[in-house]
Amino acid sequence: MTTSTKLSDRSLGWLRYIHRKAHTPDDWSKEGKPHPHWDDRSDAPMASWPRFDLIDSSYAMGLMAQTTPAWREPYVAVLDQLLERHTGWWSANDWLTQFGDDPNRKDYPDMYRFLIPPELWGNYDAPGWTANGVEPYGIQMDPVAADGMLFYKGFFLVMLGLRSMIATDDRWNEPFKMIRDGDNTFEWSHTAIAAHLTNQWKDKPQGCHCENTKVWPL
Repeated sequence: MTTSTKLSDRSLGWLRYIHRKAHTPDDWSKEGKPHPHWDDRSDAPMASWPRFDLIDSSYAMGLMAQTTPAWREPYVAVLDQLLERHTGWWSANDWLTQFGDDPNRKDYPDMYRFLIPPELWGNYDAPGWTANGVEPYGIQMDPVAADGMLFYKGFFLVMLGLRSMIATDDRWNEPFKMIRDGDNTFEWSHTAIAAHLTNQWKDKPQGCHCENTKVWPL
C-alpha cells in the first residue's frame, strides 16, 4: 500500500476554502454574530448551531497534517481561528438561551416524532433543546463546568487535541477566557477541560448529558 505524500486537487481546494473561511473576520461575542458562512441550518434540531461547523471543519486539518506534515503552520493557523471562535458566546448560544423546558414542545413538526417516545409526544423536549436550568441541575452558565453540554466540551477537546497533535507549541494549555459575557466569563485550559470531563465520567459511569436529561449511547 502506497502512502500519499501530497494533497489531491480536491483537498487543496478544500484547504483553500477552509483557510479563507476561518480567516474571514467576524464576531462570536454576545454583541456580535458569526459570519453567515458558518452553517447554523443543517441537521436540525440537534446540530443546527454554528459551533458544529467549527468542529466539522477541524477534522480535515488533522487528516491533511498526516499527509503533508511540513505544512504544519497553515493547519495550526486554521485550527487557532476555529478554537478562538469556540471560546466565544456564540459557541454556546443554545445553552445560554434555552432555559427550562421548551415552550414549543406541543408544536413540534411531525418530523420530530422519530426523536421522541410516542407516549411523551407534546410533553418532552426534542433533542437539541439544551434545557439549562431544569431540575435537579439548576442554571449553570459555564457550558464546560455544567452537568450537561457533553457535546460542547467533548468536541472542543477533539479540536484542542488535533491542534496539540500538529503544533510545536502548547498555546491552549495556557489559561484562556471563555464566553466573555461580563460575570459569565470562565477560565479554562486544554488540560483543565480534559481533567474536568474525566471526573464527570467517573462520577456518572452511565454517561454525561449532552442536552440536560439526555445521554447518547454512541
